[in-house]
Amino acid sequence: MALFPAGTGKPPTERIVIVIGFIVAGLIIGALARLIKPGKQNLSLLATLLLGLAGSVIGGVIASLLGTGQIFELNVFGFIVAVIASVLLIGVAEGMSGRRKVRR
Repeated sequence: MALFPAGTGKPPTERIVIVIGFIVAGLIIGALARLIKPGKQNLSLLATLLLGLAGSVIGGVIASLLGTGQIFELNVFGFIVAVIASVLLIGVAEGMSGRRKVRR
């Protein structure tokens, strides 16, 4: 599955704007997820961005599967699912990173 399948008719500049908007949305969703999740998080800004992007993809896919919009289309249901998915992903990432640290 390509990000922009051939024959979509979108010019390259519109594709770039969509990708930049997707990255900004991922950062906002990741930041919201960090604010919602209680406790101290030891994740970098890059990790927050990546988890927010993953959450926004999950939200977009679920919204698309339920027929509320396209994967790259902004809608309320997809946004809510994206934030919830990002909170869960941040929790998993913290759990995994917490196990690696050796405490003396």
